[in-house]
Amino acid sequence: MATSMMDSILAMVTPDMKQAIASRLGESTQAVQGGLGAATAATLGGLAAKAGDSGFLSQIMNLASTANSQNVLGNLSSLASGGASGGIGDLVGKFLPMVFGSQQGPVAGAIAQQSGLGASSVTSLLKMAAPLVLGFLGRAQSSGSLSPSSLGSALKAEVPSLQGFLPAGLMSSLTSGAGTAATAVASTASAAAAGGSRWLVPLAILGALILAWLLFRSMSGPKEVAQTATNATTTAATAVGNAATNAWAALGDMIKVKLPDGTELNAPALGVEAKLVKYLDDPNAVVSDEQWFDFDRLLFNTGAATLQPASQEQLGNIAMILKAYPKAKVRIGGYTDNTGDAAANLKLSQERADDVMAALAQLGVDPARMDAKGYGEDHPIADNSTDAGRQQNRRISLHITEK
Repeated sequence: MATSMMDSILAMVTPDMKQAIASRLGESTQAVQGGLGAATAATLGGLAAKAGDSGFLSQIMNLASTANSQNVLGNLSSLASGGASGGIGDLVGKFLPMVFGSQQGPVAGAIAQQSGLGASSVTSLLKMAAPLVLGFLGRAQSSGSLSPSSLGSALKAEVPSLQGFLPAGLMSSLTSGAGTAATAVASTASAAAAGGSRWLVPLAILGALILAWLLFRSMSGPKEVAQTATNATTTAATAVGNAATNAWAALGDMIKVKLPDGTELNAPALGVEAKLVKYLDDPNAVVSDEQWFDFDRLLFNTGAATLQPASQEQLGNIAMILKAYPKAKVRIGGYTDNTGDAAANLKLSQERADDVMAALAQLGVDPARMDAKGYGEDHPIADNSTDAGRQQNRRISLHITEK
């Protein structure tokens, strides 16, 4: 392993594969090359952050061994053109939450801002980087050049070579374990724009107004004004990001939630994932029209059905839960507050519910087990006359229709 892991992994991606990925994602080949490099570096950085955890490294090598037995490296061309699915898709679904935990969305957002790629494209590139890394580790293990005990040292040695591929600050955030949403401006902006977190919008608007005013001044003023505008934007984004981080922190510490198929997911102690698993595990909990589970970490663009990158961690967790309980069938419900036109709200709620269902299907949940329905302003759970109540009413919920 004289050459770096990073160089060896990227060398496996041929120009034809890059073109296939670019065509599949609708992005330029150059942008895909940079984005895939950043996604791979972030994946290795996430592994390096836990290089001292022997139990974690053993689990990673077990996944790598499985990847080798599934001949992941021999199927790279089909992965490039069609994405990860089947057994490889299951591996990716287990691997990425282990590497990034709740920070997969913010990491994707930071890479999207750096590369100019769409957030969904970066998420797809992370799903491409995962089998590349696992396949490389599995092959090295099979040849006898890598073991769980030597992997930690190899990852630590790799860290300096990753810096140049990543947005500024992301590497130190990954390896220090900080990895908060405030790390990436893209993530904080996403939180501000989210329909499910409109209490953050005034801060975002204020930051935008300050930016617009300063940019206008810069057209006729000294060059220093442009730097002032950048500083003002960063300050506003940091404030928004801190507010979003605090809101999600109220869900409690991250815990391991064990599923019937033996997999574990990281989720907040008071979050919807833990509640849903408890309900599905309880033989005395009957299916009821009154029992709904509200997603608590989904973010949308304001007035749109576009999921933000920070939503990916919770979507991945819910997908893992549904796959671990194959008999369960669900309805995904979309809701709004009563602000604006009722017909427009109904349409938006349906589009958001559809988008969440499509995201879960992309993560491997059988669409035949799901349906989606928008309820618009109906069924409020809080007082629409207050900001806090309207925020609660803007939600996506999940209802178990069969256990």
